[in-house]
Amino acid sequence: MNVVVTGSLGFDYIMDFSGRFADRIMPEKIHVLSLSFLVEHLSKQFGGTAGNVAHTLKLLGLDPLILAPVGNDFDPYQKFLETNNIQTTHIVKHTNVSTSAYFVMTDKTDNQIGAFFVGATKYAKDLSVGDALQGLALRGKARPYENFVVLAPTDPEAMKKYVKECRALGLPYLYDPAFQTATFTADELREGIEGAQILIGNDYEIALMKEKLGISHEELIMMVPILITTLGGKGSIIETRHDSIGVAAAKPKNMSDPTGAGDAYRAGFLAGYLRAVNSRPALELTGDELLVCGQMGSVAAVYTVEKYGTQTHTFTKKEFTKRYEENFGVTLSL
Repeated sequence: MNVVVTGSLGFDYIMDFSGRFADRIMPEKIHVLSLSFLVEHLSKQFGGTAGNVAHTLKLLGLDPLILAPVGNDFDPYQKFLETNNIQTTHIVKHTNVSTSAYFVMTDKTDNQIGAFFVGATKYAKDLSVGDALQGLALRGKARPYENFVVLAPTDPEAMKKYVKECRALGLPYLYDPAFQTATFTADELREGIEGAQILIGNDYEIALMKEKLGISHEELIMMVPILITTLGGKGSIIETRHDSIGVAAAKPKNMSDPTGAGDAYRAGFLAGYLRAVNSRPALELTGDELLVCGQMGSVAAVYTVEKYGTQTHTFTKKEFTKRYEENFGVTLSL
């Protein structure tokens, strides 16, 4: 299975605020908002949506290929990826700009405020999903689902390009517009959703998609084979045209930092999903099989919640299956 992971690569600057954001915001003054927070911890980590997803996919036995641009300060991150045997052939370095950066602050109730410095990510639109797959598999001659693409959030122009490429080449993909949802027009968003095998977002992002498209939840379900709504510590909901599957959150041993949990969930779900569809069409997956995929996502997510940073967690397949059984009472074979 060839898995191309698009999205951002960057450095995460993670900060903790000991209070609650809500206590600092006066609703009647929202039009003149001016806030500053004293943070007690700052950590620089390797991150970005593509890197985060690829890291957990690799731990679960897949061999992801990252497609993303980076800047002139990427060398330590490059070494980290190579040490962990993650393919970097299609990571393109630009020497005239620094690597992207995400600055995120988390309050004591796990609410977050973040800002993304685009950096080298502005060049993502110059990359091609088709070029990344060339040499991995013969286009038009591969078995169904020999190739799969993850469209994680990155530069909006790049995401639109990748959608068109995937649809033109008949490549199945997961569509995760996330914080770029508001950037797309209704037609652009519709094109991305209607061509996807899987649409994923948190409850706020899914609501925004429906509002942007002017449709009901039932209509959104009819647009895509699999719709996933993540609910943080409350788990997730996986919906198809025939099933609605509630997935419980796995239990973390501690709550260190929620940053990156969504990316880890995506990787865990995909690891189960791609294993299931490797031999037959995705539309034949049963509700029970999708439940396993969602539960794998839940277990993957708690590993990063327990560590400070988005790629600092690690586990073996044996450890993962044991954790899965502890949470869901079922034996998982990986």
